[in-house]
Amino acid sequence: MRIVTVEHGGARRCGVVVGDAVHPFRGGLDTRAVVALGLDRARELATGPGIPLAEVRLRAPLRPASVRDFVAFEDHVVGVRRSIDGAGGVPEAWYDAPAFYFTNPHTIIGPDDDVAFPAASADRDFELEVAAVAGPRGEVFGYTVLNDWSARDLQRREMQVNLGPAKGKDFASTLGPWLVTADELEAHRDADGFLDLACTAGVNGRVVGGDSLATMGWTFETMIAYAARDSRVVAGDVFGSGTVGNGGCLAELWGRRGTQDPPPLRDGDVVTLTVQGIGSLTNRVASAPPAPPLPAVRRRHTLSDAPRTA
Repeated sequence: MRIVTVEHGGARRCGVVVGDAVHPFRGGLDTRAVVALGLDRARELATGPGIPLAEVRLRAPLRPASVRDFVAFEDHVVGVRRSIDGAGGVPEAWYDAPAFYFTNPHTIIGPDDDVAFPAASADRDFELEVAAVAGPRGEVFGYTVLNDWSARDLQRREMQVNLGPAKGKDFASTLGPWLVTADELEAHRDADGFLDLACTAGVNGRVVGGDSLATMGWTFETMIAYAARDSRVVAGDVFGSGTVGNGGCLAELWGRRGTQDPPPLRDGDVVTLTVQGIGSLTNRVASAPPAPPLPAVRRRHTLSDAPRTA
């Protein structure tokens, strides 16, 4: 089952795609509310009159309360670390547990939307990911494509403080084109419980990288369970896989090749991410208006008299 959020006749509706039409949920329920009710109930609610897909505009399939983005691909870590901080290899701590950060649920955009990068950023990048959406019992309800857009120059600077990423990431994430329920993809699960789905990324019609989702270090089920440990996960929360290896982003290729080849994204570039069994997600790169300058910091220590830690 493919669950969508669409814009039609000046209003937003959520429903299920059947053939070439969208059948809205009864009562005007949005996707997050339907996910909380569970898969069986979702099937029962999609009974509204069909709206032709050709007459709607697809939006992000849901508005989650939170987005946790993991880094679950070992090959990606190897390449991107060289690009971001010049280090090589994989930190031993990476093998201990699935690491993640929280990104901004309020800046999620959908299919065919322009992505407005910070005007100050020159090293603009995409990230090819799959996102799982948690169901009412912490299970995987469904999957969608995720583009975790990255301003690498901003990210590189702010992570020198050993915190983040923050402004290098929080300006935009794309979800779409729809939410495919987990039962639709079970046939692609391998013997170890990973989904063997082909993932590819293209810029301006040229494929630049991609890999199988099955090269993840942990399953989505493990990542959700880890996120819930000593914390709380609710239905509709989004869990990004992290960027696939083998060119799932430009920074990984820059790190492996020692040069910015392919070049950073520029205004007007069109990025398309495609995941087998889920669909394709396309966005065009643009620039946000320039941000005002920050006030000068109130510096209390020089480098020579700063407090030292043991």
